[in-house]
Amino acid sequence: MDQDTKLIGIGAAAAVLSMLCCATPVLAILLGALGLTAFVAKLDYVLIPVFVASIALVIFALVRRRRGCAAKTPEPT
Repeated sequence: MDQDTKLIGIGAAAAVLSMLCCATPVLAILLGALGLTAFVAKLDYVLIPVFVASIALVIFALVRRRRGCAAKTPEPT
């Protein structure tokens, strides 16, 4: 497995994990039942930048892979 594939996988996994901000209402209900709603108040301030950074990582890896493929093709003689 090359480095670009690892970057794409890590970025995609981080994007999926950071999309928990869409589940914030569910977390608020579940954590409210446990008395832990103080953790939900600042959750979006962390998850949205993580989501943006992980999408940027995926784009970086895809661009890097595309440029690497063009450089590896042999020129016809």
